[in-house]
Amino acid sequence: MESFNELNISKQMQYAIADLGFEKPTPIQAQSFSVIMSGTDMVGIAQTGTGKTFAYMLPILQDLKFSKETNPRVLVMVPTRELVLQVVEEIEKFGKYASIRVIGVFGGTNINRQKEAVAEGADIIVATPGRLYDLVVSRALQLKAIKKVVIDEVDVMLDLGFRFQLTNILELLPTKRQNIMFSATMTDEVNVFIHDFFIAPTTVSVAVSGTPLENISQFAYAVPNFYTKANLLKHLLQNEKDFKKVLIFVPNKKSADLLFDILDEFFGSEVAVIHSNKTQNYRIRSIENFNAEKTRILVTTDVMARGLDLDQISHVINFDVPNFPENYMHRIGRTGRAEQDGTAILLYTEKENDAKESIETLMDLKIKELDFPSEVEISKQLTYEEQPQVVEINNPNNMEEVGPAFHEKKEKNKKENQGGSYKRIIKQKYKKPKTRGDKNFRKNKRGK
Repeated sequence: MESFNELNISKQMQYAIADLGFEKPTPIQAQSFSVIMSGTDMVGIAQTGTGKTFAYMLPILQDLKFSKETNPRVLVMVPTRELVLQVVEEIEKFGKYASIRVIGVFGGTNINRQKEAVAEGADIIVATPGRLYDLVVSRALQLKAIKKVVIDEVDVMLDLGFRFQLTNILELLPTKRQNIMFSATMTDEVNVFIHDFFIAPTTVSVAVSGTPLENISQFAYAVPNFYTKANLLKHLLQNEKDFKKVLIFVPNKKSADLLFDILDEFFGSEVAVIHSNKTQNYRIRSIENFNAEKTRILVTTDVMARGLDLDQISHVINFDVPNFPENYMHRIGRTGRAEQDGTAILLYTEKENDAKESIETLMDLKIKELDFPSEVEISKQLTYEEQPQVVEINNPNNMEEVGPAFHEKKEKNKKENQGGSYKRIIKQKYKKPKTRGDKNFRKNKRGK
């Protein structure tokens, strides 16, 4: 499709698109438009950076008529606070020339202010599942007017354990509605979710995971351990001319903080970190500074970086090898966007070699191996996870040396427990124990 004009959209939307500088729709935008406009359920499979937000918002805004209805008619659910803010901002840009009321709600902030905002009325509500569920349960938000539901990054939501909230929210929505879902991967859990809540959905699949992006150059370094990876990273990042804007992926929050501390000593204000333990204001500020190129290096985890709008990234560095090959595709998809060239670098240890080969099998591509720079120090320092586990042979607490868990009981302990001897004898003599409530007992007492 050569132009947005072929989609037969309103003048207001055309003006907004022109202001944004978009010339032609991406494949996911072109293929999703007619499906969403038809009102049928849709499942979109597309990688990060393919224009998913505009793919579902363009037809929704095109079809959204002016209304004074207080309760929202469109619900968009995303996994993180940052994505809520980003989607709200994009909807405001797309609906610049239309009277669109949009509200974003998420956890970590005062729920009372969000209740007040919701009470004033909105056409579209963008929310994280947890906070949305809280607002619905407290009756601050009514979902009875919802006509369209968008679940973006559903695979991440399920990974984060939001299935309970998603299930309860979907069961509270009107039966007659359109379900729209976007995911970067089609896992078994996502398949089950679709089967439970979608009615004969149309699947739109673009840039399936496993297809390498042609404008991304991929390289790999074999590195023995964590601290040697950090040394190599410091060496590479000193080249400010080439490494202009670098996104570094790490496996978890602990690794993110450890690597940030190492890089912070060397690069200072050039480096920032975001993960779920950081405060909302800190995370937002870190992203804004990175986008504004006030910081050159951003360390993050998979969950935090998924779906964030981070443009013009020169390098994506995988500090670890993801357990799921698809996650590697999401990571490197953050560079080489908008048809620009990008570079992806993978640092892997001997233990991570199998995971690296799984990625290469998925992509049907061998990642080019680079020689480890001779000037980089190979560290002997190991993290706790990398240290060998010492087995103490004579330690009585060592479970590996303990004998069988069960043994034969001694003869005296084989007897059946029949209760105390007094109770047993009384029961045999009187059939049941005498009590002060027994009328014969009371009669005998009076006779005396």
